Amino acid sequence: MAVEWRDDAIVLSARPHGETSVLASVLTRAHGRHPGLVRGGIGRAARGLWQPGNRLSVTWKARLADHLGTLTGEMTDALAARIMDDAGRLALLTALCAVADAAAPEREPLPRLFDDTAALLSLLAGVEAPDSLPAEAAYVVWELRLLADLGFGLDLSRCAATGTNDNLVYVSPKSGRAVSASAGEPYRDRLLPLPPFLLGHPPGPAHEMSDGLRLTGFFLERHVFHPRNQPLPAARERLVGRVGK
Repeated sequence: MAVEWRDDAIVLSARPHGETSVLASVLTRAHGRHPGLVRGGIGRAARGLWQPGNRLSVTWKARLADHLGTLTGEMTDALAARIMDDAGRLALLTALCAVADAAAPEREPLPRLFDDTAALLSLLAGVEAPDSLPAEAAYVVWELRLLADLGFGLDLSRCAATGTNDNLVYVSPKSGRAVSASAGEPYRDRLLPLPPFLLGHPPGPAHEMSDGLRLTGFFLERHVFHPRNQPLPAARERLVGRVGK
């Protein structure tokens, strides 16, 4: 008996497959990250549809649930086109889609990740809430929440050494817990900087964004990519270089 479902989706990647098709990967609300073959996806009309970052209503069909299956889609929001002319936001979108595509487990529902990704894409496309963080800071928060969704959340609520929440400025690379300035001073060279905006403070100097990417990148590499013998996605490395300039 054939399997079929419909869902809201975000395009994460699409690469040529054969002469006329593309192999797409989408993040869906109810079915997680899901691959599918898009027949005719290499054509002019379909190319604009299957751009990373676009929001679609997709239908997935297969003879059996564990097969690759085929995807068809209808545009619900052409986010990619609205970001394409802004190099900074395009770099964030590219990194976002690449990290989600590489890190999210296949076919495992992660509804909060879907909502977080949709919210960040809307921010990148210019739909900003009154209390929105700057785009680069919002991206770091997205990676922090991704780690939590994957079961590797950091504890930034109180100092690992003293149990207090005063003057938290470091994170232990061993435990993933925050460390205060006084408790961490003797070990500061071995600790990771904790950007204040991850504790709810307004974003400060530009180096805070680099510190944030270094922090989340460290734990993504340790817990997600290294166990799979994979490097962090190249798009993310390019973003780190861009932010560090």
